[in-house]
Amino acid sequence: MSTAKKKDAGREVVSLDALVQQKRDALPEPTTYELFGVEFTLPPMRALPWELQEKVGDLNDTIGVMAEVLGKDKVRELYKVGIQLGDLEVIALDWQKRSGLESGESPASSGS
Repeated sequence: MSTAKKKDAGREVVSLDALVQQKRDALPEPTTYELFGVEFTLPPMRALPWELQEKVGDLNDTIGVMAEVLGKDKVRELYKVGIQLGDLEVIALDWQKRSGLESGESPASSGS
């Protein structure tokens, strides 16, 4: 597991490509859930795109992150079946667990 080093105009550049790919390959598979007849899939939290931080504002806002990942149509579908805040908490906790995160740990945490 070595990183390739190459010289470029007198400076050393360390490629992280192999290490990043190895970390990505080790991520759990996305999880498909079903709640009150509505099926939805959530990717592992550490696989979320970086720009999500900009859209949501705080990756510790798991419910906000979940709404952004699911999209407006799926969120509306969940509204129609009467989803409650407590239900979202159950989803968020299970999603964190299946993502390999401790409860309350941000996907951007350095503890990865």
